[in-house]
Amino acid sequence: MYASREDIGYDFGDDSKVGSKPINPNPNIDGGWAWMIVLSSFLVHILIMGSQMALGVLNMEWLEEFNQSRGLTAWVSSLSMGITLIVGPFIGLFISMCGCRKTAIIGGILNALGWILSAYASNVHYLFLTFGVTAGVGSGMVYLPAVVMVGQYFQKRRALAQGLSTTGTGFGAFLMTALLKYLCTEFGWRNAMFIQGAISLNLCVCGALMRPLSPKDVSEKYVVRSNSEDNQAKGLSHSAETIKSNGVLSEEPDKKEETTNEEVLDCVQHIEIGAKSRSGRNMYGLRILKTVSQLTVTVRKGFAVWYSSYFGAASLFTNRVFVAFIIWALFAYSSFVIPFIHLPEIVKQYNLSSQDNIFPLTSIIAIVHIFGKVILGIISDLPCISTWNVFLMANFTLVTCILTLPLMQTYIGLAVVCALIGFSSGYFSLMPVVTEDLVGTKHLANAYGIIICANGISALLGPPFAGWIYDITHKYDFSFYISGLLYMVGIIFLLIQPCIQKKQPREKSSEEAQ
Repeated sequence: MYASREDIGYDFGDDSKVGSKPINPNPNIDGGWAWMIVLSSFLVHILIMGSQMALGVLNMEWLEEFNQSRGLTAWVSSLSMGITLIVGPFIGLFISMCGCRKTAIIGGILNALGWILSAYASNVHYLFLTFGVTAGVGSGMVYLPAVVMVGQYFQKRRALAQGLSTTGTGFGAFLMTALLKYLCTEFGWRNAMFIQGAISLNLCVCGALMRPLSPKDVSEKYVVRSNSEDNQAKGLSHSAETIKSNGVLSEEPDKKEETTNEEVLDCVQHIEIGAKSRSGRNMYGLRILKTVSQLTVTVRKGFAVWYSSYFGAASLFTNRVFVAFIIWALFAYSSFVIPFIHLPEIVKQYNLSSQDNIFPLTSIIAIVHIFGKVILGIISDLPCISTWNVFLMANFTLVTCILTLPLMQTYIGLAVVCALIGFSSGYFSLMPVVTEDLVGTKHLANAYGIIICANGISALLGPPFAGWIYDITHKYDFSFYISGLLYMVGIIFLLIQPCIQKKQPREKSSEEAQ
């Protein structure tokens, strides 16, 4: 029923045993500073994804303050969540040009600015711009580097590292829900947003911790992964050739560009040496010229890598399993976001507010979500377990819970379903691992940018759609049923594509035999 490791060409073996020549990587890979990267990513998930999961508290405040429809008000939360993820491909361009550290620091400042400006909102449309767009773009500029850096620093324990770092979402949802409730009660929602903006400046500190690896260390890690993929991707020759061609096709243009760029810089340096005897004013102008030339070289090189990944001959879209993964992402994320945004309203409808105030259902999801990410990460790192199969089983469990949730009208029933939603949604920690296995470390930033962009579209449209359905039917039941069925369609795409990929090599081999 499920695709095996060989079916999708994944690397599930022990990378240390691959290759005849011993490779001595940087000691910070899988240890040392790598754990500081995990800590940085963990804090990013608390401050960004955790805050977004707690927006149900602010959503109720906005409904009372601005007296707008639930569908319109839900757009504020959806814009923030959606834009955080939708800007992924463009943040990939920033990472290619500036690196993860600078991108994250700029994003931290922008995110804090969005929260602070939102404290002065006079209507919902103002929040669309300040909180939805400004804070959303800032969040995206911190979130993607946090995920990519963990992928770069870990080789053997990638699933566990991603699981530990992304548990920040669960901790953040639990902590930020309690914090925002307290701040709104004590100081009002406007001052609460102002204080949250000040707290968000800590994202700049998280960005500063993202120390980049040297190109030599990244290339050594990439060589190890490439060798492992060559040994285990025999079942998917077409897909494997596509992924390999991505590396090969993009190397020669890079070399040509590097040669041209070096010639430009050498020319500038020769002019600078020849002009040492001239006045200081001319030297100052030459230094500016050199700086501009270096900046131009960096921008051109970064844009070339970004463009080739999306639109060039080595496009990621030539990998069919990756395309199926994108289609799944378009439907999946809204099914997880909708309960967080609308559960407080559902609890209120069922007259369960007194029990929910003691232990909120969103907090149950958040706490179990933490254990789900760690446990699924540990299971996926076992040599006898397929990450792909764990990923699919978690998805099946989650979609079943989404379709079952409207049938539960007691607090205990809702609590059980919410606990299962929290555990099964732990598969989010496996998404970067699955993406890296599909396209390799070299293309991780751009590929994962596409995946979270698809998730962002899902998060952007899901909660407003649920609010719109409620405005028509005065029930949330149909919202969960429709989102669950669309989610199931995405899972079917994940199941079908590896089977097609597996069938193609068999057909080719039979034709060659004839």
